[in-house]
Amino acid sequence: MGRFNQAKAPIYEALEEFRQNRIVPFDVPGHKRGRGNPELVELLGQQCVGIDVNSMKPLDNLCHPVSVIREAEEIAAEAFGAAYAFLMVGGTTSSVQSMVFSTCKKGDKIILPRNVHRSVINALVVNGATPIYVNPETDNRLGIALGMRVSQVEKAIRENPDAVAVLVNNPTYYGICSDLRSIVRLAHGYGMKVLVDEAHGTHFYFGKDMPISAMAAGADMAAVSMHKSGGSLTQSSFLLTGPSMNPGYVRQIINLTQTTSASYLLLASLDISRRNLALRGKEEFARVIALAEYAREEINRIGGYYAYTADLINGDSIFDFDRTKLTVNTLGVGLAGIEVYDLLRDEYDIQAELGDIANILAYLSIGDRERDIERLVSAMAEIKRQYGKDGAGMFTQEYIDPKVAVSPQDAFYAQKESLPLLETRGRVCSEFVMCYPPGIPILAPGEEITEDILNYILYAKEKGCSMTGPEDAAIERLNVLKEVWA
Repeated sequence: MGRFNQAKAPIYEALEEFRQNRIVPFDVPGHKRGRGNPELVELLGQQCVGIDVNSMKPLDNLCHPVSVIREAEEIAAEAFGAAYAFLMVGGTTSSVQSMVFSTCKKGDKIILPRNVHRSVINALVVNGATPIYVNPETDNRLGIALGMRVSQVEKAIRENPDAVAVLVNNPTYYGICSDLRSIVRLAHGYGMKVLVDEAHGTHFYFGKDMPISAMAAGADMAAVSMHKSGGSLTQSSFLLTGPSMNPGYVRQIINLTQTTSASYLLLASLDISRRNLALRGKEEFARVIALAEYAREEINRIGGYYAYTADLINGDSIFDFDRTKLTVNTLGVGLAGIEVYDLLRDEYDIQAELGDIANILAYLSIGDRERDIERLVSAMAEIKRQYGKDGAGMFTQEYIDPKVAVSPQDAFYAQKESLPLLETRGRVCSEFVMCYPPGIPILAPGEEITEDILNYILYAKEKGCSMTGPEDAAIERLNVLKEVWA
């Protein structure tokens, strides 16, 4: 039995008490419980706008919590098996960046896989740390990047013993897990901190027979997207720390970038969602896995599609697999993932999470129902029948090894020039190019633009991927460093 009562939700309870007190507001926000903006009340409801309030003594303050927020964080830490848990309202982006800022400074080396979310490289642009990339292996049949091999991490550590941290994805967007426990043991042996991007791994902490979580593996920090599989409101997240981190210092780092006007809607949703998962998570995520396994079986029965799962596990670059992830390779029906994604939405009113060159991801979690799965399976069968074709000549690769010429910070702030896309080959990019989702850069600042990368960008644009990052929204031009780097 834990020290805290997981049935409590201190922030939610304080807001309910506040609502009943009918306090007259001479503070912000200016809509004054919705009275000044009736259309907002119509959209969100009085219940919602009535608790969209400012920090005050009874409700505590996220920048320096001493009462209900502090209690909510302590209860959450116990639920996640962490030494401390910080409630985050800037999305998991702010959690990831706080991990980097807490452990690295300008000139420090950080070891990480290149298939990280853009938030990681953005953090390096801001603080000037130098990335030492471990290029993940790729599964050419599936067109996805895999996890980091322990031997690759060990090689990077031995070659860079002065690195201060290792960052790991747990899992990747596609459900692939590295051997986290071995990586932690290895990094700690060299005095390096281990940071884990668990944007897609909230359920690892609450489900049964799941891949190991960062805190259970002994990591120093983990960024957890509670709003993804955990059921809280979009933009709410947890930053977890192990016993090696000073929570007071981490709080100072968080306060460098996080808002001083934290939304109580987001904070309350974190509080309530943590309670829900602590009390019911094991049963709920068992149901999610059962739904995902059923969906995989039915989709694979259609033929052409390949919904993959734990059958990929090889004990190293795919050390484990998140079985809640319903990721489907579509190339066998002659369609890019993004094409199936668009058809599902436009023709069948089904919104998938992700469509890339070779795969779609249907994100399953605690709010899904069996009848929704049936509808998805039927739609995919129809798409194959109506739109399927020969897959010859299709791109498969989602990840291309980068050639790093300059640090992200140096490249981002360097003197640059804008060139037509096809004239940039051999130059060094000073901005990001990515499909979003998944938000893994095709190009990041400081990387050389190659023929393969240009072909990939053109193909992704042609297939309808949502491309983001460059200053030129049409992605017909790229900013490159003025010098031609050898």
